[in-house]
Amino acid sequence: MTATQEVRTPPAGSPPHLHRRMWVPVRNAWRTLVSMRTALVLLFLLALASVPGALLPQRSLNATKVDAYIANHPTFGPLMNRVGLFEVFASPWFAAVYGLLFISLIGCLLPRSAEHLRHLRAKPPVAPRNLTRLPHSYTGTTPLDPDAAADAVAARLGRWRTTRRAGTRPGEVVVSAERGHLREWGNLVFHFSLVGLLIGIGMGKLFGYEGQVIAVADGGPGSEICNTSTAAYDTFRAGLSENGTGLVPFCVRVNSFTAEYLPSGQAKTFGAGIDYQSGADLRTNTWRPYDLAVNHPLRLDGDRVYLLGHGFAPKFTVTYPDGETRSQTLQFRPVDASTLLSEGTLRFDPPAGLYASADDRRRNQIAVTGLFAPSAQLDGKLLTSAGPELSDPEVAVDVLRGDAGLDSGMPQSIFTLDPQLESSGRLVRQARVNLKPGQSVSLSDGTRVTFNSVEQWVSLQTSHDPGQIYVLIFAITMTAGLMGSLVVKRRRIWVRLVPPGPGEPNPDTVVEVGGLARTDQAGWGEEFDRLAPALAQPLDNATDAGEKTA
Repeated sequence: MTATQEVRTPPAGSPPHLHRRMWVPVRNAWRTLVSMRTALVLLFLLALASVPGALLPQRSLNATKVDAYIANHPTFGPLMNRVGLFEVFASPWFAAVYGLLFISLIGCLLPRSAEHLRHLRAKPPVAPRNLTRLPHSYTGTTPLDPDAAADAVAARLGRWRTTRRAGTRPGEVVVSAERGHLREWGNLVFHFSLVGLLIGIGMGKLFGYEGQVIAVADGGPGSEICNTSTAAYDTFRAGLSENGTGLVPFCVRVNSFTAEYLPSGQAKTFGAGIDYQSGADLRTNTWRPYDLAVNHPLRLDGDRVYLLGHGFAPKFTVTYPDGETRSQTLQFRPVDASTLLSEGTLRFDPPAGLYASADDRRRNQIAVTGLFAPSAQLDGKLLTSAGPELSDPEVAVDVLRGDAGLDSGMPQSIFTLDPQLESSGRLVRQARVNLKPGQSVSLSDGTRVTFNSVEQWVSLQTSHDPGQIYVLIFAITMTAGLMGSLVVKRRRIWVRLVPPGPGEPNPDTVVEVGGLARTDQAGWGEEFDRLAPALAQPLDNATDAGEKTA
């Protein structure tokens, strides 16, 4: 008799277990991503990725320094620019690390929180069979019966989570207790606060904005800034959801600037006297005074105005042969932070009726470029500055005539001239001279260039960060959670109460105490040495008979 066998043909479509084979790598990758080890690695990578943002100039803060850095490092500069080292916090790789860290923390904390809640609902574990083999143990006796002794032990362990179980021997009672769950709570609070901190920082980047502007500190027209448009700022960086149309309106007017310096030239303190108006003050044109200083910003309706720095703005006047004048006051950029030796460039367009054609007018533009020293010090004719205080101002400038590029439509730096203008002959140097306030130099056609005076300017930054308060709150809770996780110790203790056996001469109940630290044991030995006798002594007056081992 032959056995028949049923042959099953696999269904058409995907091979058997294909979905399972595809799911296993995904599951393993997810488990690796949400592990605490991966979260720590990503946190380290995030800190490491932030280092170039602190050491290298960033395009969002100072594009001129970035261009200068690339020009000074022609080999590595372009490569660093391609990988985004000059825009670290806006680069895709930084966002990828940031996002992976966020996902890893969330995926790690949710199961860990559920596990901790299960531990809180569970009873303390069953006592080990031999308590004397634990790192800390104590043995004594009591005349009370096991049930009465167990009641006294539970009363002594008032703040511990305790449970009573029957032992393996007749009449035996075991009390299990544990303490220190606040350590895990602190750990969870720390990591959830870290997630909240990342969300707060992300909110600031998404809904915040920063604008920087330079204002002359004289209370005049060039000293007033209104937060009504991005055009009011020299540089403006908006969040991803901010287009500059929803700015909180307010105005600031800089009236004065004062600074104190150490003998080394380092700034000791500096501040600006300002007036501001916001809210209803804008409708009534009411100005309110305020002393703006470093680390003492002006706070207005969620915006903050910071004082970042200061410098000098020389004023020049060009008097043309027909008597008409053109004046400019323009900030110079410090090239030496300790002495505030500064550089800058001013460009003047001649009056419309002075020359017959537009080409002649373009060929007779005036450019004044050079250095300014607040405390002049001469080495021959080379001008330097002895210090940052405005005690003896002087300029060393080149006066050039020609096409200064005012009509080219191309953006130009206010601090330096394009060297190609002079090398190509479009600009021709007419004079090189040192001038003090009130002095002037005359050109060949009768044009006179005068260094009139100098004003001080301040650099202000307006910052709007809706996530700042959340960052502060979560930073505080992070610190509290970290302190809790470091100070609190997880520990367990078991008390076994064994009644005397039949025929034993000693009618007392044997008290066995064992202790175990779940985490770092620092300090737990001393705590156990105090706790174990305290558990036994109210039950046993003959403490000298007790035996303690550690």
